[in-house]
Amino acid sequence: MIRAYARVSRPSQKIERQITNILKAYPDAKIYQEAYTGRKIDGRKQFQKMLDDAEPNDTIVFDSVSRMSRTASTGVEIYFDLYDRGINLVFLKEPYINTETYANNLKNKIELQGTDEDAIFEGLNNYFRLLAKKQIQIAFDQAEKEVQDLRIRTSEGMREARKKGKQIGQVKGSKLNVKKSFVAKDIMRKHCKEFGGTLSDKETMQLAGVSHNTYAKYKRELREEYQCS
Repeated sequence: MIRAYARVSRPSQKIERQITNILKAYPDAKIYQEAYTGRKIDGRKQFQKMLDDAEPNDTIVFDSVSRMSRTASTGVEIYFDLYDRGINLVFLKEPYINTETYANNLKNKIELQGTDEDAIFEGLNNYFRLLAKKQIQIAFDQAEKEVQDLRIRTSEGMREARKKGKQIGQVKGSKLNVKKSFVAKDIMRKHCKEFGGTLSDKETMQLAGVSHNTYAKYKRELREEYQCS
């Protein structure tokens, strides 16, 4: 059976994009979804239900590794626990760490010949296995780092806004959604073709979850940043 998990941190955030991505790749997937922080596992009831429901040879699909866990150590632990249970994992944005890819990397890269050179070949095979495991660790490390970086950028943005005299959530009608702009701009920096990414403006706008006018505004501001850097 194909199961899939979609998660946002707060109810106010949109989850539809994740579900759309999943169903586009796996139309028959059973979706488990919820709004809960990715740094905690115990309170994620739908996630726990999915893990309890999953059986050997099932496939679990995530839009990205960050949907499984925002904490690297926890993410890696869950990954290998599910792998050992015979459950296949698919990450749409990081296919290089799908369990199918990992399993293929575990296979001997060099066939043993029954000679003295086998000791060297076994060493190389072990290296390939460690390299595959390291790729998984790096993917979860990156997901955790993105959260930490976002918090720093948000905090810095709020401090700069206050220095310029802007009231953030203190005066009615003057609320400045700094966090949203930082998240959207960060996505644009990473994925928009103009800034070195691979997505078109339309695709990037959908990924960032902003309107056409807001996207155009952020893009102008990013261009100015790049010109000044």
